[in-house]
Amino acid sequence: MKTFFNLIQEVQKPGLCHRCGGCVTFCTAVNYGALELDKGGAPKYLEIEKCIECGLCYSICPVIDELEEEVKRKLAWSSPMGRVMETTVARARDERIRARATDGGVITALLVHLFDTGKIDGAIVARPTGRFQRSPSLATGREQILEAAGFYFDTSQGMNQINDRYLTYSTIEEFAPMMQKGLRRVALVGTPCQIQSVRRMEALEIIPSDSIKFCFGLFCSGNFIFGDAQRKKLSENHDIDWDTVKKINVKDTFRVHDKEGKIREVPLSDLDFMKRHACRYCMDYASEYADISFGGIGSDEGWTTVITRTPLGRAVFADARNKSVEEFPVADNANYASQALSTTRVASNEKKQNARKQLKTQGSKGVNVVS
Repeated sequence: MKTFFNLIQEVQKPGLCHRCGGCVTFCTAVNYGALELDKGGAPKYLEIEKCIECGLCYSICPVIDELEEEVKRKLAWSSPMGRVMETTVARARDERIRARATDGGVITALLVHLFDTGKIDGAIVARPTGRFQRSPSLATGREQILEAAGFYFDTSQGMNQINDRYLTYSTIEEFAPMMQKGLRRVALVGTPCQIQSVRRMEALEIIPSDSIKFCFGLFCSGNFIFGDAQRKKLSENHDIDWDTVKKINVKDTFRVHDKEGKIREVPLSDLDFMKRHACRYCMDYASEYADISFGGIGSDEGWTTVITRTPLGRAVFADARNKSVEEFPVADNANYASQALSTTRVASNEKKQNARKQLKTQGSKGVNVVS
């Protein structure tokens, strides 16, 4: 039986930990103080002697493949990029959502639609907490969902306490307040690694993973760290004045929108120095285990590429179609959706190839455990 000690050796020490929060959130002995998250969101022993060595944390880690085949069977996963039931290019119908959205605001529109129609009690999202900062949050109301839309910069807050934990879209550590509030119908918006962790919990039928009714996955090129040094280098290399920046977006390039409406594009390869180390080994670009996957790549500004992957995801989108979301007119470009899917597949394949190259050169390291 492998335990958290093995996770440290096989995942944390080599730099593969995605900080999804699953191992700590679902630790059998967490209430007894065995594990905790540090200030940067990394899991660690709080009191090693309290670990009962059940192995649960090891099994649900998205880096560990013990449950991979079972999860793939349950989701009818297929190569090369997971199950694809339908692809479309869409945007929110509500102009207020679109004005704040990073792309077309489809995720926010669907969450609001699910909430307004009584299909969810809440959503695990990430809300802005300052410039370059996003903090995991359990939204239990319409306004809280709307507040989490987009990636805008709040110039009223300082730049202190910046780390890569705040750049993750949401984390499953928000399961704790979900349980405390007794919510049984929750939507999760997450990156591929977070969706993978939840799917492993579902495979093991771990409570309260059954409370997550919808998994909305984000296309993910990687989690980028905007510390002082990283911002300075990016500014010097690409003449970016951060005081004039309104929002940022990742499509096929890194796009910086200023307050005057101008967009500066930076090749994603130029951001490698900012990428969190674990992201270099991740092969999932398009959230292949989600009910619906969303991203800006393949779509014009103001629109979102949407891939429905499960019957549940397809039903959610169908119910919101022409109510909360609108699709790009087929008459204007009949091949738009298929072109967006092709572009996404290219990005997915590129990420897989890069990850395989990195994994070939990645070696195991020793470990020292500090209780």
